[in-house]
Amino acid sequence: MSLRLRLSLLYMSLLGGVLLLFGVLVYLGVSRALLEQIDTRLSLSANQLVARLQINSENQFETRAIPGFQPAENLIFQIWDNQKNLQFSRPPGLIQPLDEAGLASYQMYHSTQTLADTTVRVLSVPLKTSREAVGVLQVGLSIGFIAAVQRTLVTVLVILTLAAMLVAGLGTWLLTGRALAPLATMTEVATHITEADDLSRRIPLSGSRKDEVSQLVLAFNQTLARLEGLFNAQRRFLADVSHELRTPLTVIKGEVGLMRLTGKVDRESLLNMETEADRLTRLVGDLLLLAQAESGRLPMEMGVVDLDEVLLEVFEQMDRLSAGRVELQIDEMEQVRVSGDRDRLKQVILNLVANAVQYTPARGKVNMALSQAEGYGIFRVCDTGAGIPAVDLPHIFERFYRAEPSRARTKGSGFGLGLSIANTIVQRHYGRIEVQSEEGKGTTFQVFLPLAEDSK
Repeated sequence: MSLRLRLSLLYMSLLGGVLLLFGVLVYLGVSRALLEQIDTRLSLSANQLVARLQINSENQFETRAIPGFQPAENLIFQIWDNQKNLQFSRPPGLIQPLDEAGLASYQMYHSTQTLADTTVRVLSVPLKTSREAVGVLQVGLSIGFIAAVQRTLVTVLVILTLAAMLVAGLGTWLLTGRALAPLATMTEVATHITEADDLSRRIPLSGSRKDEVSQLVLAFNQTLARLEGLFNAQRRFLADVSHELRTPLTVIKGEVGLMRLTGKVDRESLLNMETEADRLTRLVGDLLLLAQAESGRLPMEMGVVDLDEVLLEVFEQMDRLSAGRVELQIDEMEQVRVSGDRDRLKQVILNLVANAVQYTPARGKVNMALSQAEGYGIFRVCDTGAGIPAVDLPHIFERFYRAEPSRARTKGSGFGLGLSIANTIVQRHYGRIEVQSEEGKGTTFQVFLPLAEDSK
């Protein structure tokens, strides 16, 4: 059974139940009101009859004035003495008590009786003198019309209930069809994605809708967009890794083949093989580190780290490696102590400085600074390189993402994983990395790390 049909049936059932309860209450209320009206008329007639009765010398009621009583309605009544003898009856042929139990009660008593296939409402009124009870007056009115009203009321209520349920069911079917249309589209899109492996499809969303279904559609579209980005990034990553693996393996295989043909061990060939093996080792290490970072299982040895000492070590190391190709200098360096893993933080700074040196042309400048403000240690590295295109800037920290073409890899460069790893490490230290870049002018990275407690 479809959700649309279930909702329609559920609403019809709920409405039917409410209308049924309402109908029962209306039925009981109308029936009670009509019966109370009959009881009021019976009481009024009984009072009129009692007023016509007289007490004789024997302390009994006389009925001489009763025959002249002409009620305004078709009233039947009987007068019985205390010996249960009938003294008067209208109509005259009615000799059976209107209510047998009412004769013995000697108190005002209402009941409903059936006389000759006619339903009669009966009021039994004890007749009393100052000394004793002398008889019972019983008056009755036919209430057949009440049964007719009840039948008509039941018929009307049933018809109205069924009509309301039908209209409600049809309306619910139409409204739920419109409301659930995005869900059908979602099913179609999901099926298409499964069959065609196409994550580019999206569910159209009306801008005027603000309900839960619209929120679900929006969340579904966002999920599709994220999945599409992740799959595209993964494809790029797999292509890059395949290329990076293929290149050193091809070199190694070629050098081995050359040595096999010549029968000699060439020193340059061994050096090339060692270089490419190192590249493979770095790639495997980066992949392992990224996997650990993504899973939250990156080993961390936390302690107090003198970040200024780390910066000096990175500066000396990169100054030797750059060999004067770029001008590397420290503009500002305060003593900054943070809580974290020293090796991981050094890896972050080294990665950022190495990127700046790598993408800065010859005779360019790479400037570093270390300061603290507002409870954070702030490391900054600026280069005068080509800059990062604006279209790539929001994505540079994404896993497997590489900016093109200004920062494309060259021989000996990394694998497009360094910034993602660095960002994850900084986040594990409850910090953040910010970047500003302008094409043709250079790039600035800033790392914000919370200061150690004893430095605040």
